[in-house]
Amino acid sequence: MGGKADPHRLTQVGRALRELGIQMIPAYSPQARGRSERNFGTWQGRLPQELRLHEIHTLEAANRFLRAHYIAEFNRRFQTVAAQRGNAFVSRTSRDLDLIFSLQFERVINRDNTVSFQNLNLQIEPARFRATLAGCNAMVHQHLDGTLSLTHGPHRLGRYTAQGTALEEHKAPARRAVEKTRRGKVIKPTFPPRLEIPQNPRDSHFPTAPTAAG
Repeated sequence: MGGKADPHRLTQVGRALRELGIQMIPAYSPQARGRSERNFGTWQGRLPQELRLHEIHTLEAANRFLRAHYIAEFNRRFQTVAAQRGNAFVSRTSRDLDLIFSLQFERVINRDNTVSFQNLNLQIEPARFRATLAGCNAMVHQHLDGTLSLTHGPHRLGRYTAQGTALEEHKAPARRAVEKTRRGKVIKPTFPPRLEIPQNPRDSHFPTAPTAAG
């Protein structure tokens, strides 16, 4: 706190901006944030007085007053036309914004295929791309609604409630039962069906060896 921003040790906001390709320019004085500081001063100097004049004393009533009256009046009085026309917004790519705008914490997967996070044990369903994930690094995503997600590289390992319960839509489907013989071998059906030559010479369309010699 109070020092310069470290570009190698990003905060959650700095990490999200980097993933979106946005360059963050640090400001170390109120003068460098002049527009935002003036905006805050206008709100702090006017809004409390407006709430007092309208006899508003609760948070819910204040939010209703902001949406219904104050914001539109504020924009009408203080909004100015931009010096240059055009839109500076850049269309987003196919990145998953739900993962980017989340708090991210790196963890190591335990030997029992679980991840420990804030006194929770997040159970990972068996993955098809790897026999076991024990010892691998995983990223815990704490979303804005309180739910949690687990990712390993580009793979989503599961999504959970704030209490650590796996959500149904991210549970892996049950494996199909496999028939085995008495000796424990798995019967593997072939596709397409195996083509076999009949062993009986009488059923063969080709002449046998003695007939060909005669």
